[in-house]
Amino acid sequence: MAVEVTLLTVFIAALITALATGVGALPLSFNKNIEKKWLSIGAATAAGLMLAASHSLVQEGLAKQQWLALAGVTSGLFLVYLAYRWIEKQGAPDVGELNGADAKKVLLIVGVMTAHSFAEGIGVGVSYGGSQELGIFITAAIAVHNIPEGLAIALILVPRGISVFKAASWSIFSSLPQPLMAVPAYMFVSTFEPILPFGLGLAAGAMIWMVFAELMPDANRKLQPATVGVFVVLAFLAMMVFQLAIH
Repeated sequence: MAVEVTLLTVFIAALITALATGVGALPLSFNKNIEKKWLSIGAATAAGLMLAASHSLVQEGLAKQQWLALAGVTSGLFLVYLAYRWIEKQGAPDVGELNGADAKKVLLIVGVMTAHSFAEGIGVGVSYGGSQELGIFITAAIAVHNIPEGLAIALILVPRGISVFKAASWSIFSSLPQPLMAVPAYMFVSTFEPILPFGLGLAAGAMIWMVFAELMPDANRKLQPATVGVFVVLAFLAMMVFQLAIH
């Protein structure tokens, strides 16, 4: 039996996608004693997950509006680079138990994931503006997709001493734009839909930069390049299989 779509329906659906991000941190609750080598393994795995997510975002953006998506990728690159330089000059504030370089890395990764979430929130709202069935499908797809993204954030935080609960909280925080953007996007579908490809590209450009500027150097600290490649490709494949399964 169909349920009438309301603003509350859209908000709850997008809130579920945000909470799903926190689920990604739960597997790390089974191992509290993490060696430094796992920092590199976590970075390599997160790199693969983020590359796969970026690939999907670019692909989706290009399918909607090619040049707008490419403009978004370029903008994402420059914005995250400028943010990186600004944090370098200002000095990153402490993030929980982290400070210095670790705090800067966390701020950048959470910031990039948060930017990505704006596009996903618009996607949920726009889909419900199409039909209830489409909205439910997109909500489910994004919720499942958010789980490995939460894992990517947790793989950076937990090996550095952040508790699994706090890592899950940071993961959920990075997805809060989804319920915040879904409602206005649903209300003004015709206004938000044209800029969705730009938002998707922007998030992808920022994530690709993060992979090669921050995560790959970390991955190479305690692992051989060949081993890094194995973890990156396996994580990439796992994310792609995950996305194929939900589609």
